[in-house]
Amino acid sequence: MLAIDRDNDFGEKAGVKGPVIGKEACIDAALKLSLADPEDSDANVLYAAIKLYEELKERGEFDEVEIALITGHSEVGIKSDIELNRQLAEVLEVFPAHGVIPVTDGAEDEQIFPLITSRLPIISTRRVVVKQSESIETTYYILYRYLKEIFSDPEAAKIFFGLPGMILLIYGIARLLSIKYQESVTIISSTVTGIILFLIGGYFFARAFRLKETVGHLLTRGFIQFVSAIAAVFVLFAGAVSAYLNLESIALQLTGRYPGTELLGIVIFLNAINTSFVVALAVLMIGKVVHAYLRRDHHIWYYISGLLLLPALWVTIDVTTLYALSILSFYSMEFLKRGIIALGDIALATLVGMYLRDKLRGWERVETERSTA
Repeated sequence: MLAIDRDNDFGEKAGVKGPVIGKEACIDAALKLSLADPEDSDANVLYAAIKLYEELKERGEFDEVEIALITGHSEVGIKSDIELNRQLAEVLEVFPAHGVIPVTDGAEDEQIFPLITSRLPIISTRRVVVKQSESIETTYYILYRYLKEIFSDPEAAKIFFGLPGMILLIYGIARLLSIKYQESVTIISSTVTGIILFLIGGYFFARAFRLKETVGHLLTRGFIQFVSAIAAVFVLFAGAVSAYLNLESIALQLTGRYPGTELLGIVIFLNAINTSFVVALAVLMIGKVVHAYLRRDHHIWYYISGLLLLPALWVTIDVTTLYALSILSFYSMEFLKRGIIALGDIALATLVGMYLRDKLRGWERVETERSTA
């Protein structure tokens, strides 16, 4: 029998120094702890180990049986486990057992089972429970381990302590400002609520879509694509704002009247931002082409083909929006001319892509060698 007291309650409360070997010595140790702290469950562990020891002695199933108590350290962790390992070695010197039955009072003491099995096999285990405290101790131990993990993990600490701390800090500052400026309480409250929601939403959005890793990758290995993407966003934004502000004048030029419904307004808006949208895509694709060329990426043929397809895209958006506005008919010469231009552009992009794909086979081998190096 091996009773385990990982946090050394026997030593701290009753002055018992481990290891304690033998039935009489263990009874004495259990009595000392019971008198020092009647509510301590470690005394019950040792009593249970003594009872199990007597039962095994009566059955005669083993040639020889002994009971021992090992105590750790009040600083539970590496320090206590080192002490338990030392005491276990001392017990085995006195009584060289071929197996062991650990007796514990919960999950914390059971953490040293791998340490025990490194020296001798565990025949069986016995968990002693003071009837009202098993779930309490297990829950306490789980919470203890969980909080300890949070404190030791910087990323978890940012979520569970950093974010709430920041919210409380902002709220506290707002409360102090409201004392000084009573007439601005509503404005301050709305502002603070908006800031808090923005920070929480932004943080979880960034975590969910791994924006930190994505931006880090773009700034290191994809900086050219990053710059081209920013430029494309600005081009599209400028075109959208211009189309929105000049929507009525554009509608007059196209249809000769103001847009009568929201649907017509949307179609006119799409026609107005067509050029900005295609130019933004062109800026984005040019960035990809430059990036692929500098890295000798054989996928450059794909990006060049996409760049060459943009005129066909522009024609398609222009024709479909004009048709929706009843300005252009499918049976008109203008529609036929633009359709031929779009098909010719698609054919050109396809032929150029096929030519470049075959021409740049060597770049594919370079990329494969670089990835395997």
